[in-house]
Amino acid sequence: MALKIIASCVNCWACEPLCPSQAIYAAKPHFLIDAKKCSECDGDFADPQCASICPIEGAILDAFDKPLNPLGSLTNIPLEKLRAHAQLFQAA
Repeated sequence: MALKIIASCVNCWACEPLCPSQAIYAAKPHFLIDAKKCSECDGDFADPQCASICPIEGAILDAFDKPLNPLGSLTNIPLEKLRAHAQLFQAA
């Protein structure tokens, strides 16, 4: 199993130095995770270190493509409020 970083990554460099298996690397247009090296921090930490430091909600996915920091998890904004806000912008 391996985690992956998707295009919403902003290349902030927060995750790369924390990876105990050195699976994270800089690439264009965003960081990537080498699936062969990624251990999901199993045996080193209780939680994946990249997700614990990532400031972007939804940028890191687990092996089932589920965001480790889903929308609202870092901002504490309820999903209903986010959806309502997004609908206002789509209507304009």
